[in-house]
Amino acid sequence: MKSYQTDVAIIGAGIVGIASAYYVKKLKPDLSVILIEASDPMALTSAQSGENYRNWWPHPTMTAFTDHSIDLMEVIAKATNNQINMNRRGYALTTRLENTGTLMDELNHGYSQLRDSEIRIHSSQTASTYQPPFSPQWEIAPSGVDVIQDPRLIKKTFPSFDPTIKSVIHIRRAGAISAQQMGQYMMQCFKQSGGQYLKTEINAIDHHDSFALHTTSKDVTIRATHLVNAAGPLIQQIAKMLGVSLPVHNTLQQKIAFEDTGKTIPRDMPFAIDLDDQSIDWTPEERQLLKDSEEHQWLTELMPGSIHCRPEGGDDGNWLKLGWAFNQTSSTPSRAPALMDSFPEIVLRGAARLNPALKHYYAQLPRSMHHYGGYYTLTDENWPLIGPMDNEGKVENAYVVGAMSGFGTMAACAAGDLCARHLTGIEIPDYAHALSPERYKNASLMAEIHALSQKGIL
Repeated sequence: MKSYQTDVAIIGAGIVGIASAYYVKKLKPDLSVILIEASDPMALTSAQSGENYRNWWPHPTMTAFTDHSIDLMEVIAKATNNQINMNRRGYALTTRLENTGTLMDELNHGYSQLRDSEIRIHSSQTASTYQPPFSPQWEIAPSGVDVIQDPRLIKKTFPSFDPTIKSVIHIRRAGAISAQQMGQYMMQCFKQSGGQYLKTEINAIDHHDSFALHTTSKDVTIRATHLVNAAGPLIQQIAKMLGVSLPVHNTLQQKIAFEDTGKTIPRDMPFAIDLDDQSIDWTPEERQLLKDSEEHQWLTELMPGSIHCRPEGGDDGNWLKLGWAFNQTSSTPSRAPALMDSFPEIVLRGAARLNPALKHYYAQLPRSMHHYGGYYTLTDENWPLIGPMDNEGKVENAYVVGAMSGFGTMAACAAGDLCARHLTGIEIPDYAHALSPERYKNASLMAEIHALSQKGIL
């Protein structure tokens, strides 16, 4: 039998687990750390990332958290000569609403405590002050937010958008990165600093003075002083091995990517999100057939907003990514999730409402189209869980870092750093309590979070 002894055992080698291992070794190089994964690093959900990032959330706690994560990603970008392919054309949040008061209130609230958080309104009188997103370089991109309400400026800057769009909220500290490249870099640094990677599956954990991790490899056991649960969609399963229940569930979300052979979307378009609810663009005949089907009639009803589209592969590429996180049904995670056959056509028709030129692909998506999906692991409020795993204090030295649905890539660095700070006892930021399981004891904070109209899944 092979037995390992370590200061820290981290279960899960997705982007969040790798980041946690990376920052533990950065903050406390002398600690021994083993990173454990049943398959390969950056598999399952991390392999399905949309690879987008932004620092805007409707609450200042999450804004500060993701803003710090962008700081840390920039450090990596500089250290690697931008090996992680960081770019910054922003997020373009679009709406057809005349009254954007609620959205503007949450925009102001989210940025209320952040430096460089200027919100600039561009009407027909101030349109000339707007800096368009034509350069991908993150170092020269503006900060803050531009709210564009001049229809001429919207048409000029975003020519593919439907003319019914009345406001574009352009989040400027936002863009895209390569999650795989970032994970690979942090994993390389982790190993070079003495960290160990172990490919095995944990099936039981005993806890007394330390943790004894039992694996499916009958000749392997691991004993650790500290345990980090970074198992992504499986964090509940790991927690229950220690008698802890986490307030999380999983939903399967899907995306497609395909070659834009019809050149329907300009390559310099930012990550664009249609915030408005919509009815999918079916023909009258298709709609009637769907209505007559008990299984499919939901596709004729009003659908939630936040469908998104982004050019993929840089300015010289020709691929697009489309996604729509409309699924709210909880499911048990699988390493080979069953995808919805009709999703590509659903998301295409939904995305065509904001970018009508996408109708070019109706019922004729390119053969090279890639349909994929992963699990969003989330709390009801869609805030992460980072900190001591058992908020009752019965299981000491066990930590969780997860429940990062829709923002795992963008927040991985800050999540890993915060988890490492909890574990090592190094000073934690002001927002740490609000992102830990301890927040559920704070009734006023929970009421404030649940009052938000947006929960952050964009």
